[in-house]
Amino acid sequence: MKSAVVALAFAGVSSAAVAAPVAYKFDPSHSQIVFKINHLGLSTTTAMFSGFDGNIQFDQEDPAASSVEVSFPVTTLLTGWEARYDHFMSPDMFNASENSDVTFVSTNIEVTDDTNAKISGDLTINGITKPVVLDAVLNAALEEHPMAKTPWAGFDATATVLRSEFGLGAFVPFVGDEVEIAISVEAMQAE
Repeated sequence: MKSAVVALAFAGVSSAAVAAPVAYKFDPSHSQIVFKINHLGLSTTTAMFSGFDGNIQFDQEDPAASSVEVSFPVTTLLTGWEARYDHFMSPDMFNASENSDVTFVSTNIEVTDDTNAKISGDLTINGITKPVVLDAVLNAALEEHPMAKTPWAGFDATATVLRSEFGLGAFVPFVGDEVEIAISVEAMQAE
């Protein structure tokens, strides 16, 4: 979904400059998208997407020229409670039987300093595409992962979206319209 922030992570990798973009891929075992939504002003409901794949074309000489895209089925949602999962998949929410994929494709990367960037892109949920801006921060960039022996990077990003803009507005305003999204991703240079 908002995993495009990986391009920023590579801005800090110190290795020989390359003339063309280099392919990187997400580490699905260390990449999560967590979202939170207010429930009746009484509690905060949390759910997560994990285990997804994504691709980056990283231009180390000009990180702003990089690109990222990710796509995964909404049915990979983890809620911790089967009845909540079933409701999220229903026509009230994600309508998973009709619109099964969540996608994010970056359109612009604005590097704001050595560890931060704003990554704009098109987010598609429930068959509806809207622009989203991610606030990204570089956690670390390794020339060589200690176990994998390949370049690796990690970062976090946040964004807030209105679920009603994606046709997911059931029960607003009782159930919050604003959805807080927190992303944590690791990525490795592709072979």
